[in-house]
Amino acid sequence: MSLYPIFSPASLGPYSVDFLVIAGGGGGGAVDQAGGGGAGGYRASFNSEASGGGGSSESALTVIPATEYTVTVGAGGAGGGASTNDPGVVGSNSVFSSITSLGGGHGAAQSSTGGAGGSGGGAGSNTPVVAGGAGTSNQGYDGGDCTTYGSPYNGAGGGGAGQAGFDCTGTDGDGGNGVASTITGGSITRGGGGGGASYAGSGIFGEGGSGGGANGGGANAGSANTGGGGGGGAHPSAGGAGGSGVVILRMLTAKYSGTTTGSPTESTSGSDTILVYNSSGSYTG
Repeated sequence: MSLYPIFSPASLGPYSVDFLVIAGGGGGGAVDQAGGGGAGGYRASFNSEASGGGGSSESALTVIPATEYTVTVGAGGAGGGASTNDPGVVGSNSVFSSITSLGGGHGAAQSSTGGAGGSGGGAGSNTPVVAGGAGTSNQGYDGGDCTTYGSPYNGAGGGGAGQAGFDCTGTDGDGGNGVASTITGGSITRGGGGGGASYAGSGIFGEGGSGGGANGGGANAGSANTGGGGGGGAHPSAGGAGGSGVVILRMLTAKYSGTTTGSPTESTSGSDTILVYNSSGSYTG
């Protein structure tokens, strides 16, 4: 019989894992007066950094050794089709265990409201006012409204994790900016909204928000693994797809089990191990 205690992962006890969970961005609307897609919902716990929509940092998640936790990375929503006035598609949710971030709202087409989501999609112009989609508390901001109707027939910007989308008031609205995080070591901004676009290329197209939001005016996609919203497509262009989301986990290296699926990128910073999931998988505590 061994004279030394045998330690199993379960004997180490529960421990904390910090997270950044960003959902897929919404697709931009298409053809006429197209709104930009909203950014994917943004939830964060690391280093007291803000979540989206002006929310506070969340508490780290407690994990149990030898327990498997699901990681789902949401896809970006498709942009609206070029053949007709067509709204984009809402992005897909991202999940880490009990933490769920909602997909970004779709950008509107002509004379319609933006879609609700993690951040809301931008509206398409009408009279007297068309509203942008609603964002979700502690995940993202609303999409921009349209308050005018007439040449050059504008679209509003999609909401970002850090800022509401800009209204269309005779010009196309810019997407709202994202939020910066240092969970991977350096400061990186993610979760920008897509820019709006006007009919037939008139006027100046809306710019995408910082953090992966796409510019309006073509089938411009949000940046991959940022949750950025797709740009609104000017006639006769399709709208841009939203960018895919990302799930990032950070924990003490002394607690890291080394058991994952989905091939996350692994790195270290000081005494911590960092896992970046660009596609779905799992983490076992």
